[in-house]
Amino acid sequence: MRLVDIRIYPVKSGAGCPVPEATVEPWGLAGDRRWAVVDEAGDNLWLGEHPRMASVRAGNMDGGGLLLSAPGLPDLKVAKAAGEPVPVGFSGLDRAIAADDDAHAWFTRLLGRPARLVWLDDPNRRTIDPAHGGLPGEVVSFAWDAPLLLTSAASLRVLDGQIGGDTPLDMARFRPSVVIDGAEPYAEDSWTEVRIGEIDFRVSELCDRCAVTTIDPVTLVKGKEPIRTLAKYRRWDGKTWFGIRLVPRNAGRLRLGDPVRPANAS
Repeated sequence: MRLVDIRIYPVKSGAGCPVPEATVEPWGLAGDRRWAVVDEAGDNLWLGEHPRMASVRAGNMDGGGLLLSAPGLPDLKVAKAAGEPVPVGFSGLDRAIAADDDAHAWFTRLLGRPARLVWLDDPNRRTIDPAHGGLPGEVVSFAWDAPLLLTSAASLRVLDGQIGGDTPLDMARFRPSVVIDGAEPYAEDSWTEVRIGEIDFRVSELCDRCAVTTIDPVTLVKGKEPIRTLAKYRRWDGKTWFGIRLVPRNAGRLRLGDPVRPANAS
């Protein structure tokens, strides 16, 4: 088994950036989901309700800023956030640092409603929810429930075959941090520990899937797939499942082509 894809999402709910290698920190990949977009009350403006977020391309700049682009909007350089702490509604986190007014205006125009860009200054302030497999001392960025999400190319091929469409599903729908290939389909369901390259990970839980997967990452149009088909054979406990959530046990680097070795593999 090998690591075949690594993706960083500088802005939560924005498009992923494929990279050849990445540094693993306790809270996830370096530069991943340290920024998020919230409304005036501090609640997350997430992709499932705002598909245009998937059109946002963001690049981390030296010094801590961002370069933003999206169709129909001018590119914007955002300086490292240095504003006041503002309330946010993320589990395990009550405040984040506001970006500048130009960034707020850019996202307000993108979404057609008041929006603010915020930065998580210290991910050690946000612990993983125990309801999602978090253990004492484990931390996470603005990612939902774990520092990394792993998906399997073999599992996607099975799902593709079940759907039977003319165009293969884009793995981007599932918003993984890392994609592996060479395992049996859905073998990842049974893993409890996995080593990728030089990094050991604990599997905190399987990943339940939401409406985000039904948004085409190119056209931004919502449909019924893949949830409709996935639910026919991957639904239990009232949820539909695809992928696993990972918590790193040590720091280091991930690189494309790294070997993948589950602790409980035969």
